[in-house]
Amino acid sequence: MEFNWFVLALLDAFFAALVAIFAKMGLQNVDSTLATTIRTFVMMAFMLSVTIFTGKLDSISTLTRKEGMYILLSGVAGAVSWLFYFASLKIGEASKVSAVDRSSLLFVVILSILVLSEKVTVKTVLSTILIFAGLLLFAL
Repeated sequence: MEFNWFVLALLDAFFAALVAIFAKMGLQNVDSTLATTIRTFVMMAFMLSVTIFTGKLDSISTLTRKEGMYILLSGVAGAVSWLFYFASLKIGEASKVSAVDRSSLLFVVILSILVLSEKVTVKTVLSTILIFAGLLLFAL
C-alpha cells in the first residue's frame, strides 16, 4: 500500500499530538531527561520490531557511509530536540509548547533553501510568515 506524502504527514501530526498529550500526563513527577530516555528505548524496540517484521533489516547493507553519517546526525539532532521538548513540556502548557515546537518549520524552510538548494517561491515565503505569525499569536 502506498500513501501520498500529505496523508503520511497528517498521520505524523496526529501521532505527534499524542506524544505531547501522553508525555505531559507522564511528566508530572518524572525528570524530563529520564522520561526522554525511556521514550527512546520504547521507540527503539518498536522500530526494530517494525523493521524486522517488514523485512527491511536486510537493506542495511546498502547503506553508504555518507547516508549513515547523515542518519546518525539526524539521530543526535532528534535526541537533543527531545531533551528540550520534554523539558519545556514538563514546565509549560502542552498546547503552547507544541505550537512553539512546530516553529521548526521555519528552520526547515530556511535550511532546506540554504543546504538542500530547494526553490524559494512567493507562496513558500508568505505561507511560512503566516504560519509563524499564527504560532506567535497562539503561543504568546
